Amino acid sequence: MHIETLGYIAAFLTTAAFFPQTIKTIKSRDTASISLAMYVMFTTGIALWLGYAFLIESMPMIIANIITFVLSATILVLKLSEKKTTTQQ
Repeated sequence: MHIETLGYIAAFLTTAAFFPQTIKTIKSRDTASISLAMYVMFTTGIALWLGYAFLIESMPMIIANIITFVLSATILVLKLSEKKTTTQQ
């Protein structure tokens, strides 16, 4: 198996695994059971992985991390919005 093919398969699986949670969170707007600290760290880590992927010019990593960053950042924004709404009430 070509090494890039392995990278694309791994990138697809790990990124696709994030879609169900993101869709569920968008639909329900329920982020109460989601850890804010975890999503801040995870989204930051994905941004750093994306920077690394650009530096080593790895297309599977670039694609996967762009998509995962958008999905993770979406959940993080929803979590921050919920936290802001909860504290204002």
